[in-house]
Amino acid sequence: MLVEVLILTIVCLYLVYRRSSSNHDYFKIRGIPYDKPKPILGTLFQLVFSGKSIFDIMLNRYNKYNGKIYGVFDQNKPAYFIRDPELIKQITIKDFDHFANHRSMFCENDQNLFAASLLFMKDSRWKDMRNILTPAFTGSKLRGMFQLMNEVALNALMHLGKQPEANTSQGLEMDIKDFITRYTNDIVASTAFGLSVNSFADKDNEFYRMGKMVTSFSLKSVFKLIMFVKFKRLFKWLDMDLFDKKSTKYFMSLVLDTMKYRQEHNINRPDMVQMLMEAQELSKQPNGNRTWSDVDIVGQCFFFFFAGFDTSAGLSCFTIHELMENPEVQEKLLQEIQEVDSELKGEPLTYESLMGMRYLEMVVRECLRKWPATVVVDRQCNKDISYDLGDGLRMDLQPGDTVLLPIVGFHRDPQYFENPLKFDPERFSEENKASINPFAYMPFGMGPRNCIGSRFALLETKVLIYYLLRHYKFEPAAKSCIPMELKASGLQLTAKNGFWIKFVARS
Repeated sequence: MLVEVLILTIVCLYLVYRRSSSNHDYFKIRGIPYDKPKPILGTLFQLVFSGKSIFDIMLNRYNKYNGKIYGVFDQNKPAYFIRDPELIKQITIKDFDHFANHRSMFCENDQNLFAASLLFMKDSRWKDMRNILTPAFTGSKLRGMFQLMNEVALNALMHLGKQPEANTSQGLEMDIKDFITRYTNDIVASTAFGLSVNSFADKDNEFYRMGKMVTSFSLKSVFKLIMFVKFKRLFKWLDMDLFDKKSTKYFMSLVLDTMKYRQEHNINRPDMVQMLMEAQELSKQPNGNRTWSDVDIVGQCFFFFFAGFDTSAGLSCFTIHELMENPEVQEKLLQEIQEVDSELKGEPLTYESLMGMRYLEMVVRECLRKWPATVVVDRQCNKDISYDLGDGLRMDLQPGDTVLLPIVGFHRDPQYFENPLKFDPERFSEENKASINPFAYMPFGMGPRNCIGSRFALLETKVLIYYLLRHYKFEPAAKSCIPMELKASGLQLTAKNGFWIKFVARS
């Protein structure tokens, strides 16, 4: 019996190996340089076993070859790694109808919140939902959201001021990641879910706990993600989801209960839930051309929270770190803040005043260049198309083929940004920004499928930086990591040993 089991195991392993390596000569046949893949994981094995962050992996991959394209393997599936801005322009804009969708991690008709989100919607469904959500991020809507952000920022500032060390000459040393995720948590709670949450006063509130649960991506989570993508049909059959069911059920109940309460009490609030409610009601009309389920509705709020909770927090963390590490930049930004504060003559900060701060805009844009929150984005081909790349090289794509756009590679390429390791906001000055290749700078993606919430993320970062820098000087703490080193495991872009900053109160 033992011999039979051993033989069966060997045969199964052999079949798995053969299946996982069946495509490994794909690029060799086409004469395209490529990374030699490993069985099962392809070139993704680096995410699990290299001890490097995804940021460093993608940057090293970008720098490995000089050509316009080269091949990588997502498990056993080939993907084209694009290194040419003109080719990115073709793919994301000129030939967008050939590349309208992202790769799907889910089976068709999966009923889970992530699969139902705008990120994974396809074709006309994506277009219709994008049109519904776009008005939520117009200038007029952001003005309304600014008041909510301003209130949360003042709560954060008040919390900081209550710490005894913050008011001494020694200053307060802290890892700011938790502090800032509480800030972004409360903003998303208010602007997307219509909740009033103060995570500084109520540290263990349920909304924050669920957010931490959903957005914590450890090495174990990365391995689970890879297995989920590889065996998604098996996961579906076993009724296993990518995210903890307790947290997804919480968000379902939260949004649906909010919608029900508003309908019963005739409450109208200018937030994402309200817009989605109205879209769902219109879809039920006799002339409605699209039906949106409860999962579709909650999925948008869920993904907005998922993206806003940690990704936006990361932008603020890296910006504060760079201001700490570059005191001359910090001093110049402080001067602009003080000028605005003086012009306000004691009145509260306004949306117009904040949006008029050119140097603050330059600082945040430069942080997005040096530390893009999304290091690589993908597009999936849906119609045959070919590109003649010169020197006898062609890229012939068929439906289902994937292209990868390495944002971090372009942002750190000296061909496009001189001395790319230097934090230099002057790159984005009025005099210099015209010289930037627009297809080599894409922190929020490119083309019609770019990030819908980019202006929102920039606004909430600017509000926080304004208040913190007006009241505190950012200095190195004992545990500050200079220069910045990234945490090696997981999919999140974060500091190896935390974002340690010393806050010293201004006199």
